[in-house]
Amino acid sequence: MAARSVTRLVRQPAAIIPSVIFPLFLLAVNAGGLNAATDLPGFPTDSYITFAIAFTFIQSAIFSTMNAGQSLAQDIENGFFSRLVLTPMRPSALMAGQLVGLVLLGQFQALLYFAVGIAAGADFAAGIGGYFVLAALVSIISVGFGGIGLIMAIRTGSGEAVQGMFPIMFVLLFFSSMTLPRNLIEQDWYRFLATINPVSYLIEAIRSLFIVGWDAEALALGFAIAIVLAVLSIAFAARSLKGRMLK
Repeated sequence: MAARSVTRLVRQPAAIIPSVIFPLFLLAVNAGGLNAATDLPGFPTDSYITFAIAFTFIQSAIFSTMNAGQSLAQDIENGFFSRLVLTPMRPSALMAGQLVGLVLLGQFQALLYFAVGIAAGADFAAGIGGYFVLAALVSIISVGFGGIGLIMAIRTGSGEAVQGMFPIMFVLLFFSSMTLPRNLIEQDWYRFLATINPVSYLIEAIRSLFIVGWDAEALALGFAIAIVLAVLSIAFAARSLKGRMLK
């Protein structure tokens, strides 16, 4: 299943290219339009691209939700899933196999976004060791969001239903601290939403590697949320898959 996941990913460049290019496009728009925010008192860096690049990694993880869900939904629709039911494969193993390709894609995107950001003038305070921490965090986040896509695919068996999640996931992204630090958000309701939004802490963990270097609190919160998301999403996906196999 892992080999099949990777092969399917390589054979579908049309599904990969938008998930790679769109975050870079949005980064360019935000960096150009919001650069004046660096003049605000208390803004953590004088380079907005250093501040903004973190959300590209999270945005690419959101695409993982769609890619994972659509792949599994396609298997359900074309009958491949029904043949898997006849095998002794454990639901958790099937889920893990489905996500291998997404983790590899996430690593490719992380390396690309990191290289583009550095070339565009972003700082990376954490140094070489920080990149490995970044890569590990991106992998866990990709698994977590990918698991959500698997849950939707198993529950609905429809690729269209999985695609319908995309606006909801983007709402989580935009109501976060992606464009401004939470302490500089003036609207109380917006700051409250950004504070209770777990996506904010994923972004801030990645952002800390670029701006601060080694912020233990930000990294601990980011890894904790990413791990909980990954564990819960895979557990629920495996449980849903087990229930579907019994039907």
